Amino acid sequence: MLEYYNQRASDGGLILTEATAISAHAPGLYTDEHVAGWNRITDAVHAKGAYMFTQLWHAGRTTHISITASQPVTASVDPTYWADPNIVVDTPDGFRQTSLHRALETAEIGGILEQYRTAAQNAKKAGFDGVKLMAANGHLIDQFLQDNTNKRTDQYGGSVENRAHFLVEVVETLTEVWGADRVGVRLARSGSFNGMADSNPRALFHYVADCLDGFGLAYLHLIEPRVEGGETVAESQPVAAQELSKIFRGPVIAAGGFNPDTAETSVANGDASLIAFGRHFIANPDLPKRIELALPLNPYDRSSFYGYDARGYTDYPAHGDGALPPVQASRAVASVCQYAPARILFALERPYASAAKLRCR
Repeated sequence: MLEYYNQRASDGGLILTEATAISAHAPGLYTDEHVAGWNRITDAVHAKGAYMFTQLWHAGRTTHISITASQPVTASVDPTYWADPNIVVDTPDGFRQTSLHRALETAEIGGILEQYRTAAQNAKKAGFDGVKLMAANGHLIDQFLQDNTNKRTDQYGGSVENRAHFLVEVVETLTEVWGADRVGVRLARSGSFNGMADSNPRALFHYVADCLDGFGLAYLHLIEPRVEGGETVAESQPVAAQELSKIFRGPVIAAGGFNPDTAETSVANGDASLIAFGRHFIANPDLPKRIELALPLNPYDRSSFYGYDARGYTDYPAHGDGALPPVQASRAVASVCQYAPARILFALERPYASAAKLRCR
């Protein structure tokens, strides 16, 4: 991991980590050993003049008991999920179907919030510059948001407002530790990855974007519904960014299905402030330079994604012999990488005035 991030750090860049667990369901930021390990990485990234946010994550039901050592938890129980052979998770023994899960009791949710708080505090100790909340891709917060996974009858279920309640509480917790301008949130409007769906995604995510706008966050990161995980499933316009950037008035990052040309068009059209690439950044550790200088891109090898060794992560070559001129931060270039898959952003600065108070409490 140290080599991977070091390869992709650049002067003035912003790096976002892979999903980083808040509790014992994957390696993360919940032990002193994790903090020490991440310190080595943030030091290397900072030495290159880059900045680094960690992406705090709870998998919820999307995991396996061999990783968690206890039964996975979620918003509501759905036996069809763990029985679906098409839904698998990465384990030390290879890809396997998810384990049987259980619904969180209302009284347990406070404990989850404290896990987020501790992880956010550990992120400060580890030298990060901020935190990003994973609330997408069918993981725990997404499982509370969307109504095909949330059938609760307490204050966390039913209405859109209630289903967004857990997300709002987590964001409040993170901003108490970091301040709002060092916290970002990742959403997947109409995302179907990991068995997700909602009966009215437009109403849900419009409400959520409006709530988040009131915090004055660093940014909102939106995954376009034309992708599922690492797969492009439809050729369409970036509808999530087009819609939600009209509601969330801070910087918006759009991700999913972009190439350098369409990325530039989306930013120029005002659909997003920044554009994220995934697969291309895995295959091109110098992707900011390649896009800046219109250099050809290495093709990526999908078969090596989500692996456990260096193959397909740190063995892709940079362009030429390294004698190319460096890309300066004067164009507000921000590079964002994520372990599997990686992400890179090219950002244009955009003024941001946050709302005076929250509108969703």
